[in-house]
Amino acid sequence: MSDDTFSQLVDAHYAALYRFSLSLAGHPGDAADLVQQTFFIWSRKGKALRDGSKAKSWLFTTLYREFLRGRRRAQRSTALEDLPPGEQDVAAEEVDRVARLDAALVLAALQSVDENFRTPLTLFYLQELSYAEIAAILEVPIGTVMSRLSRGKAQLRVMLARNDAAKPARVLPFTPSKGAL
Repeated sequence: MSDDTFSQLVDAHYAALYRFSLSLAGHPGDAADLVQQTFFIWSRKGKALRDGSKAKSWLFTTLYREFLRGRRRAQRSTALEDLPPGEQDVAAEEVDRVARLDAALVLAALQSVDENFRTPLTLFYLQELSYAEIAAILEVPIGTVMSRLSRGKAQLRVMLARNDAAKPARVLPFTPSKGAL
C-alpha cells in the first residue's frame, strides 16, 4: 500500500473512528490511542483485505476489538447485568423534551450508558451504520443489535431525564426600569 493510499484512508476515516473511539473510551487521549492502534494494525494487516470497499467496516471492527482487548486486560472479568429496576421506557411525552436537548448534553448522558448498549447506539446514530454492519463489527446476531439499541435508548432516556431533573431552573435577574419605581 502506498503512502498516498494510506493517507487517503486515514483522511477518510479518522474523524469517524475517533468519535466512535471517544464514545467507547470516554477520554480523548485513550480514544486517540485506540485510533492510532487501529491504523497501525491496518498498516500491518490491511493489505490482506481483498475488497477495498470494506475498509471502513474492517477499521471499525478492529478498533472495537482493540477496545475490548484493552478492557479485558484492565478488568479480567466483566458481566452484563440487567438494568436496575426503575429504568423503564420513559413516557411518550418525553420524546418532545429529548428532541430539544443540545448535543453536548446528549453526548454526556451517552457516556453514562452501559458500554454494551452505548456501542451500538454510537454506531447506529453517530456513525450511521446499518444493523448488519453493527452486527458484523460487534460479532453478534442482528437481533442482539436491535435489543441492545432498544435497551440503550431506554437507558439514555433515563439518564437524560435525571440530568434534566437535576438541572436548576433558569432564573433571569430582575432589574427594574427607572419608571417602574
